[in-house]
Amino acid sequence: MSEIINNREQGNELDNNARKEMLKEIIKDLHNGKSVEDVKARFNEAVGSVSVKEISDMEHSLMEEEGISVEEVQRLCSVHADVFKGSIEEIHNQGEPEQQLGHPVHTFKLENKAINQHVNFKLELHTDRFEKEVNEENKRKLIEDLSELLDIDKHYSRKENLLFPFLEKYGIFGPTKVMWGVDDRIRAAIKKTRMDLVHGEFQQEEVVDSLRYIIHEVSEMIYKEENILFPMALQTLTEDEWIKIAHESDVIGYCFAEPAGNWMPERAELENGQTLTGGYIKLETGVLTVDQLENMMNHLPVDITYIDKDDFVRYFSHGKERIFHRTKSVIGRTVQNCHPPQSSHIVNQLLDDFKSGKKDTEDFWIKFKDKYVLIRYFAVKDAEGNYAGTLEFTQNIGPIQEITGEKRLMS
Repeated sequence: MSEIINNREQGNELDNNARKEMLKEIIKDLHNGKSVEDVKARFNEAVGSVSVKEISDMEHSLMEEEGISVEEVQRLCSVHADVFKGSIEEIHNQGEPEQQLGHPVHTFKLENKAINQHVNFKLELHTDRFEKEVNEENKRKLIEDLSELLDIDKHYSRKENLLFPFLEKYGIFGPTKVMWGVDDRIRAAIKKTRMDLVHGEFQQEEVVDSLRYIIHEVSEMIYKEENILFPMALQTLTEDEWIKIAHESDVIGYCFAEPAGNWMPERAELENGQTLTGGYIKLETGVLTVDQLENMMNHLPVDITYIDKDDFVRYFSHGKERIFHRTKSVIGRTVQNCHPPQSSHIVNQLLDDFKSGKKDTEDFWIKFKDKYVLIRYFAVKDAEGNYAGTLEFTQNIGPIQEITGEKRLMS
């Protein structure tokens, strides 16, 4: 068995943990001073292609488990981008949303194209001329170039203040911490170099080095965004979250390019031609705003609680007269931890019966204070009949039991 395992680890079919450890070791070698050439050869031989998620996990692990500082990972970021360049699996497989005019990623990429043109043609050309001869004309052109490039702050600010919070909500912290630090260094370098040129207090060689640094780092950030950050975000964020980012982007503004259209996902088109903005949920038999759905659930004369397939409490209605009081602290907790220990065996038995398909419903009825309470549990199934969770339905049936005769007229 060990021979099989060793063969697997030496081949291209590394399991996720082995690949993650291999990537960490490679980056730690860079950290300890090994050359990019040596490490890149080892990377190509041992790993081959790598996914953006693996890069994200690796960066997070370096900071959290290995104790390497955020600043050091930021320093290594450009180096390991060179190592990974050309080997990232998702480079040519990023899906369709980014191709839609006005989608936040489409706009980010439009900006990147213009930024790349600005730094690698215009700024590069004027840097070469300044390096050959320091005169007022060459200096003036560089000041203009850097003044325009200061607008890159809008591109980075939208990324940091709109996109990063959603990624962090899903537990993705490595790339956000690393990129934000590099963004800040780029901003600072642009400002300082521009001010040195404006005040005329500079050494030609130092200014040229700073300009080369800006061109390189801006170019590398474009690569990291388009081949690591954006594919990862497209895999992670929901359509509603992209809608929020699109709607809030105007507040921060754009750099070198504006959105190419007013992006609206296809599912947001209504039959009567109206267009949905944000906060709508399209169901199989209708479309509701979040407020409409919330109000509807809270006006039902019953209490509803939903537990997902992994036994975590995900939702409960909160009408005016709940039978059993609940607080929001139960959201995200396992249902077993929301019941007294002495009743946990009943909870587990009920869930086991639902998951195995032995039962689809279970009812209880109890006297509670001045109420006669019916508690019903339903196994929730997906379209293929697989267990997807449990719905708890609680109702005071005392008034219903008192009903006699018929009522055919409005009160």
